[in-house]
Amino acid sequence: MRARLLSAALFGAAALAAALCLPATSGADPVVPSPPGQFHGPWFGRSPVFVQTNDPSGNQVVSYLPTGSGLREVARVATGGNGISIAGSVVDKLASQGSLVYDPTEGLLVAVNGGSDSITVFRTFGPYLGFARVLPSGGSTPVGVAVRGDLIYVLDAGGNGAVQGYDADTLTPISGSSRSLGLNPSLTPAYLNTPGQIGFTPDGRHLIVTTKANGSDIDVFDVASTGGLSSAPTINPSATPVPFGFTFDRAGDLVVTEAGTSNVTTYRLGAGDRLTELGTVSDGLTALCWVAGTWRGVFYGANAGSATVTAYTIDPHGVPELVSNTPTDAGPIDLVASPDRSALYVETGGSDLVEVFTIQPNGSLLPAGSVSPELPGHSGLEGIAVG
Repeated sequence: MRARLLSAALFGAAALAAALCLPATSGADPVVPSPPGQFHGPWFGRSPVFVQTNDPSGNQVVSYLPTGSGLREVARVATGGNGISIAGSVVDKLASQGSLVYDPTEGLLVAVNGGSDSITVFRTFGPYLGFARVLPSGGSTPVGVAVRGDLIYVLDAGGNGAVQGYDADTLTPISGSSRSLGLNPSLTPAYLNTPGQIGFTPDGRHLIVTTKANGSDIDVFDVASTGGLSSAPTINPSATPVPFGFTFDRAGDLVVTEAGTSNVTTYRLGAGDRLTELGTVSDGLTALCWVAGTWRGVFYGANAGSATVTAYTIDPHGVPELVSNTPTDAGPIDLVASPDRSALYVETGGSDLVEVFTIQPNGSLLPAGSVSPELPGHSGLEGIAVG
């Protein structure tokens, strides 16, 4: 895969234009660039922002480039599948974090098609997408994806919940990767009881899944050298109810949002795949579900019920501390920071916007504009990634 990406880069703009005109492989919809006049660069030095519409009538990925006043749309591409709205959801239609993931090592962007039980794997050329490949998710209602090196893992929310692995080079299923989560599918409301996120630990040796209210657990699988998983996860109860989104700090410790009491809790993974709580703090707001971090150690949590993003730092002992609260538009959900830590991009599911905030030296945020990825009359926005 890396060799193919390097070869494509050496062909330059001509190869890029040709690639975007090629049909997608294995039955996927063709990749369509933006309307004439919008296909232009240069994009080098600017990290693209990818947004998933999760539209039940036809899922799309919209690509943006940052400007001095926010974001500028440069492309809109069909995934070849449909989005979905999990029963009972209001602003967070997939009720998950990580439904659209970018892998800088392989240059891949992976989207879930929750209404089609599939995922779409794109190859990226700056903000442009090509060579789409649509794959079955391995179960029903995919809501999340994790990518690391040569591995892609999908999180399915349907039934008892499940995970399925793919080889990122060949896009074929990995033996010993399909595992049930053993969740109770009869619990309601569904949006609180579907799994929240799937992700690899920084060393790639473990795969983690949060179960939200369906047990309030954090499941840890071992990842074998073949890419397969341990036969069953180690189940760790969360410190406070409804573990949802997670990321990792610079020490490699787990930073988890727990929506029941709007807490951020940090954990250290130890022997036997057991998690030890390091610290927890509540922001006193409502429905803290999504979390994103920056390499300088500031973390941001989206409070869907309070229209607020909370900033945190982690002290030398791994304990989270509150920094500030910043108002957003209605229903903030998925969010991601730019690689240069200058901006935070926040999806607001209550208004179908992506809001842009400038990150200040102390970690606080200043509003810097917004864009609307949704088409008129459509709603379902969820999933955001940065190149």
